[in-house]
Amino acid sequence: MPQMNIIQAVNDALKLEMRRDPRVVVMGEDVGKFGGVFRATLGLIEEFGADRVIDTPLAEAGIIGAAIGMAMYGLRPVPEIQFSDFIFPAFDQIVNELAKLRYRSGGQYAAPVVIRTPVGGGIKGGHYHSQSPEALFIHSGLHVICPSNPIDAKGLLLSAMRQDDPVIFMEPKRVYRAAKGDVSEADYTVPIGVAKVAREGTALTVVSWGAMFHEATAAVEEAAQAGISCELIDLRTLWPLDLETITRSVNKTGKLAIVQEAARTCGFASEISSLVQERCFYTLEAPILRITGWDVPFPYTLENEYLPLKPRVLKGLRDLHAMKA
Repeated sequence: MPQMNIIQAVNDALKLEMRRDPRVVVMGEDVGKFGGVFRATLGLIEEFGADRVIDTPLAEAGIIGAAIGMAMYGLRPVPEIQFSDFIFPAFDQIVNELAKLRYRSGGQYAAPVVIRTPVGGGIKGGHYHSQSPEALFIHSGLHVICPSNPIDAKGLLLSAMRQDDPVIFMEPKRVYRAAKGDVSEADYTVPIGVAKVAREGTALTVVSWGAMFHEATAAVEEAAQAGISCELIDLRTLWPLDLETITRSVNKTGKLAIVQEAARTCGFASEISSLVQERCFYTLEAPILRITGWDVPFPYTLENEYLPLKPRVLKGLRDLHAMKA
């Protein structure tokens, strides 16, 4: 199997699905001749032509509005929003139209739209190129996916493109090229809504996703050297949430830490915390810990102080482990 990074895995998934299903259309700013700002769509226009790889104007509401119309009439569009920060001009189209189309049509219309967008900080993009808006779309009931590695990125993207419900597919750009793995060139899928227990442990449970999963992994490995056995879960799919895997782990360990890049207040970690507390109240041995970004605009010069990197995660795990029931 060839080694791929996340960008290459996404590109491979798009090519496979476009070859398999002629209804799949890729669209967005610079996705054609330029191959995308991160080169995730490189080579698509040469193979599939300008009718299926469409360079759009810089107008996110128009991109998503057109994609919704295409989906209603039988196509399966995969629009790219160049940075997740740019998705807000299309917010009305996404949450008021796309997310509600099947419901308000009584099931007469599906909306098989997969919105790909790079998410998060770590590339010195400042406050207009570094946000993590996943909670906004989870609140709307949309399927939201955020893989941490190329194997899951390819399999989850193929699964997303083959279902009839809309998906927000968030790609952690901080590890776009850094996260590598042996990825099969074959057609395979990873099921939506299933988390992965990446490391088993007994002392406490750690939940994360996307780029921060790698920071959590590094912290968990160092904690293990100090005798703290952590069970590490990669959510992969944020919504639908694999709550069963999380609660089974928490019932075993008695403690939970959630690591997210987004700001603390009203972040998805808060919802996970509430759901777990409702189901694991009698087995929890300490308050649930949220290790997150800060409640400020994402900074430029203080980027590493904003991100919950390994040292802050490790301190949180040590403090949580030291708490007594």
